[in-house]
Amino acid sequence: MLQITKQRTTTPKAKPDEGNLGFGVHYTDHMLIIDHDEEKGWHDARIVPYQPLELDPAAMVFHYAMESFEGLKAYRTPDGSIQLFRPDKNAQRMINTNHRMCLPSLPVEDFVQAVKAIVEFDQDWVPHAEGTSLYIRPFVIATEPHLGVRTSRTHKFIIVCSPVGAYYSTGINPVKIFVEDEYTRACPGGTGFTKCGGNYAASLISQVKAHELGYEQTLWLDGVEHKYVEEVGSMNCFFKIDGTVYTAPTVGTVLPGVTRMSCIELLKKWGIPVSEERLPIADVMKASHDGKLEEVFGTGTAAVISPVGELRYEGDVAHINNGEIGEITHKLYNTLTGIQWGKLPDDMGWTVKI
Repeated sequence: MLQITKQRTTTPKAKPDEGNLGFGVHYTDHMLIIDHDEEKGWHDARIVPYQPLELDPAAMVFHYAMESFEGLKAYRTPDGSIQLFRPDKNAQRMINTNHRMCLPSLPVEDFVQAVKAIVEFDQDWVPHAEGTSLYIRPFVIATEPHLGVRTSRTHKFIIVCSPVGAYYSTGINPVKIFVEDEYTRACPGGTGFTKCGGNYAASLISQVKAHELGYEQTLWLDGVEHKYVEEVGSMNCFFKIDGTVYTAPTVGTVLPGVTRMSCIELLKKWGIPVSEERLPIADVMKASHDGKLEEVFGTGTAAVISPVGELRYEGDVAHINNGEIGEITHKLYNTLTGIQWGKLPDDMGWTVKI
């Protein structure tokens, strides 16, 4: 059990307009910090006013990307209470990430306690408007000032929170996806399964290319053969072909998304076949031309479900479901958001009350 000291700000910010929150634009009044070093372990857990960090210019996070992060949300339910969605899964994923990144990890129960503590302290920042939520960003950074390449002896675990608007301001509409056939996001044995900033930095060049071609997102292929579908931008990806839903296996190069996991559990509960075998992009395009590619969608914390209406691969274009959201895609979106915002009963045991 963490012993968390709490310091209330003397200069609270004005709350932003809930109808124009955007994503990651506004930040709450407070942040949570826990220090770590080799001698004491995790210590000095505290909630303090939101403020800039003071770090040595030689802090190892700046030079060797020694960091990790998570992303989850707090939701305002119809009765005014607040709940989280599967925070223990984010905690476990951060442990897995930090093991690969040679960073220390909080135990699952301490991670969840820290998240609950900062959300409760800044509960007035959890918005009430339809489709809005409080985005929670826990992260770990290596703080030791040292320019030699080795593990750091000191670290900080920090949580900042941001009220965010509905991801789809104009409703949930299918997006257009460009299939990347030049650059590589992740290779076996690398950090593709982790949630670390370097993965996202490496993906930006393809995002820029996709936008220049008129596409919103990039679908990455495997880094060895450039043959098998992996994930889309910052989301996992699903393909419904001839009644079966396919998604890439999380075997080292694909992020094990919490929303991905939840979708698979719901699909199996509904009796819909799910395959986590590797799926060649050629099979996806052939299924499209044969009229068997029924639905494509991405999953992630920010958008929950993002339907895909078009795929472009090497000049070949697949149009999916006449550019409309598919039946299973829509059912998953309505079920997950219904559980998250407390509008549907949580018979899966996924939500945690604040």
